[in-house]
Amino acid sequence: MKLISTNICKTSDIGVNDNLFGGRMLSWLDEAGGIMASQVCKSTNVITLKIDEVLFLRPVKVKEQIRIYGKLDRIGNTSISLHLEARRNCVEENTEAVVCSTKMIFVHIGEDGRPKKIKIS
Repeated sequence: MKLISTNICKTSDIGVNDNLFGGRMLSWLDEAGGIMASQVCKSTNVITLKIDEVLFLRPVKVKEQIRIYGKLDRIGNTSISLHLEARRNCVEENTEAVVCSTKMIFVHIGEDGRPKKIKIS
């Protein structure tokens, strides 16, 4: 898997149970997936089509670093499927643990907002 982005959990990201709010994690995953899809498509014109089941495996606390990794699953005519994984990075021990994973599909669009063929070179 390829490292796409790194985030740090701040107090403003915390939900009512003193853990990272799930919606914030989804936002981080969507942004990271969009970045990776853009790189593959060589275009910033990509939109999220689908987020599959999201598994929240471990809580994330304030000050913890979250690294988001991606792996290309499939490239279609106009869409791209990615497997994304968020891992908690322990700076002191130099270890990582998966906290969340999902599969996402992005669509490459033209200026008119309609699906556009992905050109792979």
